[in-house]
Amino acid sequence: MTGSTGLPETGSGGRRVEHIGIAVRKLDEAVRRYEALLGVACYGIEAVEDQGVNTAFFRLGDVKIELLESASPDGPLGKFLETRGEGLHHIAYRVPDVAEALRQAEAAGFRLIDKEPRRGAEGMLIAFVHPKSTGGVLTEFCQIP
Repeated sequence: MTGSTGLPETGSGGRRVEHIGIAVRKLDEAVRRYEALLGVACYGIEAVEDQGVNTAFFRLGDVKIELLESASPDGPLGKFLETRGEGLHHIAYRVPDVAEALRQAEAAGFRLIDKEPRRGAEGMLIAFVHPKSTGGVLTEFCQIP
């Protein structure tokens, strides 16, 4: 079943923001900056080679903050940083089934970046919806395997 936002209803827990992705130029410097700002320690750093990024995570209640550093200036995040600079990169929504969320989004007229789920940070299945169809916000669906 799809809610009024086009995102699938997830039942008893409802839809929820899983994490907010922030693009940074230098991960080590950004981790120190965010630890000081948020008053919490980074709990994990991970290279996601498939996506060409290095990530760092912070937990704030039920939502995580994901810092993303490009592993290559030629990759998608490197191009994003060159064009837009540091800042908000994406909002990720946890869904029970990424493949179904993609099917529903496409049926509702959203433009997909990913036609099939793929493996992301923290072992999650992920897929992206193009920002041109979501009012300029890169949207990620993610599922805990």
